[in-house]
Amino acid sequence: MGDVPGTTLLGQFPNDRSIPVELLFSSRGRIKIIRLLAECGELNISEIARRTQLNHSTTRRHLRFLEQAKLVQEKKFGRIRIYRYKIENLRALALRRFIELWEKSE
Repeated sequence: MGDVPGTTLLGQFPNDRSIPVELLFSSRGRIKIIRLLAECGELNISEIARRTQLNHSTTRRHLRFLEQAKLVQEKKFGRIRIYRYKIENLRALALRRFIELWEKSE
């Protein structure tokens, strides 16, 4: 089982302020997840995997990274895991605004 780029490196950084932006954006899959959750707000892990066309294991690793970066929050309801984009986080808000601006410019 291969590692998703950036997931093993995250442990080197003590908090979200130390995570380099290039590490956050180093994975196309992670960017797809950020974009999807910024648009939809919250989704379960299976729906995130389906819409981003990533397998469940890869999706889970990216979501763990994003949770450690404090951009998403996991909510558990039994076996169901819902991931919510943390719009109250200033970096998450800035990312969402960047995505909106980028997509309007197309």
